[in-house]
Amino acid sequence: MEQSILDEPEADTTTRRYEEARAAAHRAMSSVTLVPDKPADEQAEPERLSYRGFKFGAAFFGWLIMGAMLVLLTALVGGAATAAYYVLGYTRTDLEDNAGTVAISAAAAVVLVICLAFYTGGYVAGRLVRFDGMRQGFGVWMISLLLIVCGCSVGAFLNSNYDYTGRIERPDVPLADDSLLTGGLITAAALLMLPLLFALLGGRTGQRYHHKIDDLIP
Repeated sequence: MEQSILDEPEADTTTRRYEEARAAAHRAMSSVTLVPDKPADEQAEPERLSYRGFKFGAAFFGWLIMGAMLVLLTALVGGAATAAYYVLGYTRTDLEDNAGTVAISAAAAVVLVICLAFYTGGYVAGRLVRFDGMRQGFGVWMISLLLIVCGCSVGAFLNSNYDYTGRIERPDVPLADDSLLTGGLITAAALLMLPLLFALLGGRTGQRYHHKIDDLIP
């Protein structure tokens, strides 16, 4: 009986401490403010972010490869067309009689060659970087567009002073002016948009090389 009386103060002290601990834990939990997770870009390390984005060096070397492929493919297609001209025995009269077919075939060949060249350039640019391959492909296209605009501006300035186009003897193409205008507009639109799409696709394909390596790393 005496032992139980002595144990009562100790039991009350333990219970009181337990209740105080529960109250402190409740106050701590009620004062917690939930912070949403940061986006993936904010969670990335600054070192990794420095490698993302557009890289002029990769786009420039991709543009160089694009130019080399354009020359190579043009030479191959031109050689094949010349060989077919002599082997099949076409004459100038045959070409003039089928001027529409020849014009469509030539335009399609030009568009195909340019698209393949831009795909190769975009692939190389995307392969040179680890991230954002499509931006490098866009850079290849943009560099080409800027150079074309600069070249056309210089050519227009020189032509206004020296009239170079007036000295060119243009062949008499047996096609109506409306057909030439429509075909020219369609070809120009294709040469503006299709190379961009192929360059973006090439950049994305080149970037997949690094993704495959990342998948192999544990």
